[in-house]
Amino acid sequence: MSTNPDRLPKTMFYIDYGKGGAASCLRLKEGPLPLIGEGDVLIEVAFAGVNRPDVYQRMGRYPPPAGASPILGLEVSGRIVAKARDVTRWNIGDCVCALTPGGGYAQYCAVSASHCLPIPETLSPAEAAALPENYFTVWSNVFKAGRLQAGENFLVHGGAGGIGYTAIQLAKAFGAKVFTTVTGENQIQAVEKLGADVALDYKKQDWAKEIKAIVGSRGLDCILDFVGGLYIQKNLNLLAVHGRLVQIAFMQGAKVELDCLPILTRNLTFTGSMLRPRSVEEKAAIARDLLTEVWPLFASGKLGVILSAVFALAEAEKAHERMEASEHIGKIVLEVKG
Repeated sequence: MSTNPDRLPKTMFYIDYGKGGAASCLRLKEGPLPLIGEGDVLIEVAFAGVNRPDVYQRMGRYPPPAGASPILGLEVSGRIVAKARDVTRWNIGDCVCALTPGGGYAQYCAVSASHCLPIPETLSPAEAAALPENYFTVWSNVFKAGRLQAGENFLVHGGAGGIGYTAIQLAKAFGAKVFTTVTGENQIQAVEKLGADVALDYKKQDWAKEIKAIVGSRGLDCILDFVGGLYIQKNLNLLAVHGRLVQIAFMQGAKVELDCLPILTRNLTFTGSMLRPRSVEEKAAIARDLLTEVWPLFASGKLGVILSAVFALAEAEKAHERMEASEHIGKIVLEVKG
């Protein structure tokens, strides 16, 4: 292991969720620094992104995969303070943002060097911590699995959240027409400002009926959904011939009764994936794509970050409560190193 000339501490502060439960179970604790293995770097964390999978893990509904850190947190920004001897791309002192297999809610986090990306010059470290989970997810699901192309009709549910507003920006940057569902006038105005062509309040409007009235027989080409439940049938019914429905979560349930005939009659694709269990190599390939295809769009001003709130690490409980309220616009992050 190659290390920073500055001596690293023996212990660090991190957020522990004990046996899980409500957000009140989150506690600041002290423990040893994570060990790095072959191909890894150790990041001194400046900021950590807060994501809905963190909430599910805390509640016992999303256990970390084998070998992953049990500490919450799937994305960070910070400074590399140690690296394995086989790591040649990054140097001690480099500032990066990174997708993590866990461990982000801590002062130090071990990650694969291949899952790190440079912080765009136009962004702050806090904004950079809001990138990896969203962009890895949207790129792999919308543009790889969903095969979204310029000129196509695209729908993303929950457009005001991290995944949603990222998908809106990327889809617009690549020339798609964007539909989204949100709640409340504030969220509608926010996503329209980001470029959404049609924003619908799912609590007040029949979003499926409204979209059908707009697209008619043309239909939607690609849908990104994390709601599930009754949304699944509505999504399938709205898809065009050769349309693609990409499922990344099931907030309203995965067990539903479906009329699957549209899949046959319109040659539809119904697929889905989870990011965290993917192999190191798969995630590294996504990172390479992002660096060449997406990261230049930050410099050109086509992409940006919306921060809903920044909480101190010790305020993780408040951050989770805000996430669970589902009223935020943009990303929630934790400030780890002030």
